[in-house]
Amino acid sequence: MTVDRDQVLRTAAALLTRKATATMDEVARASGIGRATLHRHFAGRDALVRALEELGIREFEAALDAARTDEGSASDAVRRLIAEIEPAAGLLAFLVTENQLFEGEMNEGWDRLDSRVSAVFQRGQRQGEFRIDLSPAWLTDAFYGLVGSGFWAVHDGRVATKDFQYMIAELLLGGARRSVEQ
Repeated sequence: MTVDRDQVLRTAAALLTRKATATMDEVARASGIGRATLHRHFAGRDALVRALEELGIREFEAALDAARTDEGSASDAVRRLIAEIEPAAGLLAFLVTENQLFEGEMNEGWDRLDSRVSAVFQRGQRQGEFRIDLSPAWLTDAFYGLVGSGFWAVHDGRVATKDFQYMIAELLLGGARRSVEQ
């Protein structure tokens, strides 16, 4: 039987998003493969998490591309990005809280993502759409945090799935928008 590595990663992502402490045995079971097969693809949890990181970065970059963040107003670009990242929100929520990814040498993919998201907020500031007293780096981190929190709120049933995009956009953009008085 041929193992679809990406499918194993997606299954692992779904499991680890719900249960961050899941063991390799649990990941193998959820993937419908044996532990030995899982270990042939991923030598251990660290290798699995690093592979998930690569998957998450690819999915986030694809979401950024699909969101066309250079088009239209910065607010509209942020709204499109929220919509495009929604399918990968659980993986992003897992990755941004996975401490081992931020120990030692960081994957340069995070810098690319941070730069692209930050550029949207910088553009909004230059065009007078967003407040200038909040740094683009902070707004980028707030974006990640709200996507993760939004995922958990939906996942736990505290918020309806249909409200994911609305609640994130309203809170983030409501705080980022430049008021007439400023």
